[in-house]
Amino acid sequence: MAGEPTASEEIDAKIEALGGWRGPMLGKLRALVLAADPEIAEDVKWRKPSNPSGVPTWSKGGILITGETYKDKVKLTFAKGAQLDDPKGLFNASLDGGKRRAIDFHEDAAVDAEGLKALVRAAVKANAKG
Repeated sequence: MAGEPTASEEIDAKIEALGGWRGPMLGKLRALVLAADPEIAEDVKWRKPSNPSGVPTWSKGGILITGETYKDKVKLTFAKGAQLDDPKGLFNASLDGGKRRAIDFHEDAAVDAEGLKALVRAAVKANAKG
């Protein structure tokens, strides 16, 4: 008898089930998040009837980023985004919040891989500071 799937396996399944462009986009963003720091852990949180597969999260010293999917976008929300320097201007959503900042990726969005990894590393540092 197989055990419960790991969070990584659940995220794999979510990416595969999304279809269209959102699955590959979430997969690409996930790979960049994980490449930024090998100690980042994956989890799935906030399951509910309207979203039974939950929300992928990436953590180190607390939640760093959530990865949500909508009909027209894939959204990476940085839990402490308001504290982070964003020299490349990647944050384009949730800009008026006191804590979080987000990046909305639409279907044909270019992904600044190095800029995103730099933001992830900054988020890890922010969590380490408490």
